[in-house]
Amino acid sequence: MNQNDLINTFVPRKYDFNELDKDLNFLLSQYPFLNLNCIGSTVLNKPIVEIVFGCGERKIHWNGAFHANEWITSCVLMKMTEWLAQTVSNENLPYHKEMLELYNQITLSIVPMVNPDGVNLVVNQKIEDEEYMNFVTKINEEYDDFTGWKANIRGVDLNNQFPANWEIEKKRKKPKTFAPRDYPGDFPLSEPESIAMYNLANERNFDLVVALHTQGREFYWGYDHLEPSISAVYAKYFSEVSPYKSVKTIDSHAGYKDWFIQEFRKPGFTLELGKGINPLPLSMFDSIYSETFPILLYSLFNLEGGNLKSR
Repeated sequence: MNQNDLINTFVPRKYDFNELDKDLNFLLSQYPFLNLNCIGSTVLNKPIVEIVFGCGERKIHWNGAFHANEWITSCVLMKMTEWLAQTVSNENLPYHKEMLELYNQITLSIVPMVNPDGVNLVVNQKIEDEEYMNFVTKINEEYDDFTGWKANIRGVDLNNQFPANWEIEKKRKKPKTFAPRDYPGDFPLSEPESIAMYNLANERNFDLVVALHTQGREFYWGYDHLEPSISAVYAKYFSEVSPYKSVKTIDSHAGYKDWFIQEFRKPGFTLELGKGINPLPLSMFDSIYSETFPILLYSLFNLEGGNLKSR
């Protein structure tokens, strides 16, 4: 199966929250079987939106843009969402029957932009809120270039916020207060965005999660020897269908994938899309999407027993 079998209308572009909102409204108008939920609000009261695809028992979750300057991951997820919606809704398209069957077997949760405030800052190099604009400029050492910004608008790294050995990250991270990147916060789950993602996972009890980041062209799938044996099966498939390198563990804690594995003992994956300096240029989008497409697709299938099957 190849993503090029369909011509998506999604256009990759500089992708802030306003562009996401436009595409969400378009998708809902074209594919009313998609459901949109607001799972929480950001520091600046932007909605954190979840797309739900499918109506089955198996529950999968994808997310992107935990880190502000990794917003190209939002584009990947939105294009993938449209591919799924198109395939399911048009019986004349290739793989319609297969995807329709899958639609009835899974419930896919997609949060394409976990950190809208931070993304807006990176993409537009400014935000409308004067108080926070002054704040981020100050902790950016008065530089007006925010391309290196990873954190939320309060200067907290949202992917260092989860209660999975958070204390280790707090102790060893160099920034000891709010910063453009790497500061894990004053305590776990101090930020509304991380709380929203924490609550979502607890409420839904996902069977598998995939978090999209950039960069490195590799993926991580273990944590503290707590991952289930099926995780290795998925990792093998992912590395076979894409050029991404499979890495079981790295010396890192307090990430969303780390906490998910620790808490639920289910498969969790962090994908580092593309290779280069963040934010990766849009000229790389087509290759990034092509490499990521099969991993996302295979994550929808149940690989228990080592066989590719949908249930």
